[in-house]
Amino acid sequence: MTIVEVDKGPTLGMRHVQALLIFLNIVVVYISRLNIGVAVVAMTNAETTNPNFAEFDWNEKEISYILSSFYWGYVFTQFPGGALCKLFGAKLTMGLSTFFSAVLSAATPAAVTWGGWQAFCAIRVIQGLFQGMLFPCIHEHLAKWSPLQERNRLGALSHTGIECGTVLAMAITGLIAEGPLGWPGISYVSAGLCFAWCIFWFIFSDNNATESRFIKETEKNYIESSMEHAEDFHKKKIPIPWKAIFLSIPFNALLVARCAEGWGLATLQAQIPSYLHGVLGMEIKSNALYSALPFLAMWAMSYVYVLTADILQRKKILTLSAIRKIINSCAFWIPAVGLIAIGFLDEGKKTLAIVLMTISVGVNSGATIGSSLNTIDLSPNHAGILMGIVNTIANFMPLISPLVVGVIVTDSSNRTEWQVVFAISSIIFFVGNLIYIIWGTAVAQPWDAEDFLLPKDAETSSNYETTKTPAIENSKGSSK
Repeated sequence: MTIVEVDKGPTLGMRHVQALLIFLNIVVVYISRLNIGVAVVAMTNAETTNPNFAEFDWNEKEISYILSSFYWGYVFTQFPGGALCKLFGAKLTMGLSTFFSAVLSAATPAAVTWGGWQAFCAIRVIQGLFQGMLFPCIHEHLAKWSPLQERNRLGALSHTGIECGTVLAMAITGLIAEGPLGWPGISYVSAGLCFAWCIFWFIFSDNNATESRFIKETEKNYIESSMEHAEDFHKKKIPIPWKAIFLSIPFNALLVARCAEGWGLATLQAQIPSYLHGVLGMEIKSNALYSALPFLAMWAMSYVYVLTADILQRKKILTLSAIRKIINSCAFWIPAVGLIAIGFLDEGKKTLAIVLMTISVGVNSGATIGSSLNTIDLSPNHAGILMGIVNTIANFMPLISPLVVGVIVTDSSNRTEWQVVFAISSIIFFVGNLIYIIWGTAVAQPWDAEDFLLPKDAETSSNYETTKTPAIENSKGSSK
């Protein structure tokens, strides 16, 4: 059979610009989200940074409120974010969410000087409310701009902004606090980066390819031809099949996997440093290199996963479902083994402990391709809604897991208690991925269709595969 070459437009097209804008958005909002750790240290101990700015006498309880306050707001707007994005489009919803987040960052120094830690908490809660809407919008935007053959590549590359933003937040916030701007400069720089992103976003972004002023006709045709009923997809307000979504077995398998990821990653990032300090006598959090290593590994490994998945999909070696499940298995099961292994190391194997921690966290970055982007597979029309539901529930896991650790670990130097913590996380990793392997899929579900009606057999519709499924599953699209 003769393979017809598809004209995809410019090498650097507007779909790539959208992915770059999403990447940059994640970077700047993560800097504004994660700068709090360094900022609080600088604000409560001026001698460690620039002593020319006000110092606050906050106790540990008040500091804990400040550090957690962002997530009090963040978990409550994931679901509304998906609905707002579907109603108003990603351009407006993401743009305004980032803009008002920037306004709050800029107002932080004055508000804290006036209202103390209570004002700081209030600003962080509201900032969390705005930023909670972003990831549902990101998935909705990717669904409308990513041809099926490039979904892994564009989606995963844009999500590497998480690791980049985390590393940059660690690298630059301390330098800013020590510089002439002092701790207020952390908020001002974060706000400036978000404002700058907003300018580029409102100029170059559009809700879909047909609305773009800059896109070439060839690229628009390429994007649109890869989507079924593209005109309806963009112009019609398709009713949301709530019952079918919540009864969908593949969606619930994804939800379980994402909750397992939230629990496991919280253990990898938050509890391992505490274990290494309490049992092995290592002070990880005060060592900038040790703190940054896992995130640098995640950043590097994310590109390894992107290249691997892209080759497997482009050469049609594996179906998209198989690619997602294999990569997700690496991202979940390797760290599960790593957690168990770390729990048996003694003080003479500190270097091995750091290596295992770095590998476990780094390998876990495959969860983006493995399961996070699966919302777009299951329903391009409702990707933002699915992401909102998933993120709302999954983001409670990092809030619950420390409470469980607090009940189990009564003595931070007790290895046996930590082994129980790691065993629980490993089991959650293993079972969550096993459920995803058995019942998950990358096939678009029938309830994604515009004309889908909820009949009496809605319970079984989640497993139904349309006659067009093989074309979608094998990613053949318009390339042949």
